[in-house]
Amino acid sequence: MDSSIISIIIAIVLVVIAWKVLKGIVKTIALLVICAAAAFYVSGGAA
Repeated sequence: MDSSIISIIIAIVLVVIAWKVLKGIVKTIALLVICAAAAFYVSGGAA
C-alpha cells in the first residue's frame, strides 16, 4: 500500500514538472505516458 501512495506522489510531481516545462503536443504525450505508467504500476501490471 505504501508503494502505491509513493508512486502516486511521484506521478503527481512529474505531471506538475511536465505541465510547467513542456508545451503543446509534447506536453500531452508526456502527461499520458506518466498517467499510464502510474496506473500500470499501481495496478501491479495486471491491466
